[in-house]
This record gives sequence, structure tokens and C-alpha cells, in this order.
Amino acid sequence: MKKSCREQILNDLRSGGRTELNRFYRKYNRREYVSPDPLQFLYDYSSVKDREIVALLASSLAYGRVSQILKSVESVLVRMNPSPYVFVMDASGKALDKMFKGFRHRFTDHKDLVSLIMGMRGVLERHGSFNRCFVAGLRKDDDTVLPALREFVEKLDCRGKYLIPSPERGGACKRLNLFLRWMVRKDAVDPGGWKGVSTSALIVPLDTHMVKIGRALGFPARKTPGMPMALEITESFRKMVPHDPVKYDFALTRIGIRNDMHEAEKPDCSREHF
Repeated sequence: MKKSCREQILNDLRSGGRTELNRFYRKYNRREYVSPDPLQFLYDYSSVKDREIVALLASSLAYGRVSQILKSVESVLVRMNPSPYVFVMDASGKALDKMFKGFRHRFTDHKDLVSLIMGMRGVLERHGSFNRCFVAGLRKDDDTVLPALREFVEKLDCRGKYLIPSPERGGACKRLNLFLRWMVRKDAVDPGGWKGVSTSALIVPLDTHMVKIGRALGFPARKTPGMPMALEITESFRKMVPHDPVKYDFALTRIGIRNDMHEAEKPDCSREHF
């Protein structure tokens, strides 16, 4: 039976090791491969104060069908523009409740959204920025951002526990780690903007795509997705790229998202879809 395009691509990556991963990164870690992805909203904001708000909002809503994700994020941002930072700082719970009444994104209702915005405001009032708040939770002996992430979630104090999940519950916290990747890393895709957080401490945003990719590459021994698996896959990448273990995340997850990549990598499999 003929292997699928994805299996062939992953087999090439596995056999080629870091050299092949770097080739793949150079070829696909480009903005032309971003859309459709909530990351695209961040490119509209040059101010880091605005961008970190958009990043947290967009990543928090990044579950479900991508078309609905983009629609939901856009419906919130159109009310926040031109400056999400100014919007959040001027927000009142009563006005927000009226403004977003009827908002729904799968498990998230308008009360969850309002709670998140008010939590954002509280953090900004106390720390000045999400960046400063997060850095305040970092310790020199922390191997990863996990302890600081726990503190950050506690300080946000959002009632929508699915919208902003606590790492204490053992989940992979994929969307929060995605938020950190966007704000800490800076390359052709990730816009960055944060200071004081090392890329070496980032954790792979674990989703179904990365679980399959990690297993295909021979990384995780664990069977159940969660924070332990995310840390295990991260450690495997850290052995190859100690200073930036999530470097390949964007390019690799395009394998299960972008059909145009299949044709570029394996022309003879261009009609296969996975």
C-alpha cells in the first residue's frame, strides 16, 4: 500500500535528522504559509502593548474550526481597534457585558470573554504589561516557563477555565504555549516583542498535529497527550536546538494543515489529502 504524503515527509524528516529539519524550517517558516491561522492578526499591531493583548485573545480562542476561530477573533478585535491596549484599560465590566452580549465561540460565552478582558486590565494595572507580569514569575533555576505560566494564569483570574486553562490541571496548555511562542520568539513568522523570557525555556504547543509528528519522529514514549508529553517532546527538540526548542513548531504543524506543502514536497502525492 502506498504511503501517504505525510508519512513520506515525516520519514524524510526522521531519517534526515536536524539537517532535514533545518531545511524544512528554511523552506516553510514563512509568512506566506501562515494563513489561515489566528497568528495573522498579530501582524497588524506594531505596538507590543497592543500585540500582546491580541496574541492572548487570538490564542485563547484558537480551538475548533479555523474559519470560526478567525471569525470570532475578528468580531472581538473590530470592537477593540484601533488600540486594544487603550480599549482594555478603558473597559468597564458593565459596558463590556453589554457590548459582547450574545458572543459565543464553542465553549466560550460572552461572560468568559468579559472575565478575560477584565483580567487583562487587572494585570496591566498592577504590572504595566503582560511581559512584566510574566517575567515576575520567572526563577533562575526554572528549566521551562511552566512555573511562571502557572502564576500568570492565576493573576489573570479568568472565570472561563476552558478559555484560559490552568497548568495545574495537567493539560498541555497548547494555546497558552502558542501565545508565548508568538510573543517570545522573533523570526519570519513569530513577531515577538517580549523581553526577559528565554526561548530555551519555551514549551512546544502540543496539539493533535504535534502529537502525530512527535510520534512519527520517535519522540514521546507517553501515550496520553498532556503537559508531560509536551515537556517530553520539548526536551527531544531541546537536544537538537538547546537555545530554541520550539523553533520547528510552526513549519512542522503546517504538514497537517497546508495542502500546498504536500505538492511542494511530494509532487507524486499531490492528490492525496490528510
